[in-house]
Amino acid sequence: MVENIDDISIDYEEDGILIVKEIDKVVLSRGAWSTIIFRYQQWEPKKEEYGPDRYTIRRYRKLKGVYQSQGKFNISSTEQARKIVDALQSWIS
Repeated sequence: MVENIDDISIDYEEDGILIVKEIDKVVLSRGAWSTIIFRYQQWEPKKEEYGPDRYTIRRYRKLKGVYQSQGKFNISSTEQARKIVDALQSWIS
């Protein structure tokens, strides 16, 4: 359970192996409902190395003093991430 939004991480370890390795994060909004975008890599056991960068946007709700995950959107590829950036830039420019 996390009380501070800055302490949230998506690092995930299983059997001593860091399966999901958080590379970076940006808190997009703070408050009772907070949004974070993460950059991460996932362990690929067959290759015995981390795969390409991936991205996920997650929503958290602070309830009874702790943040709980409420939803997520995984960006499936760098190409999809670029399309999202291009769409947003065209809308806000």
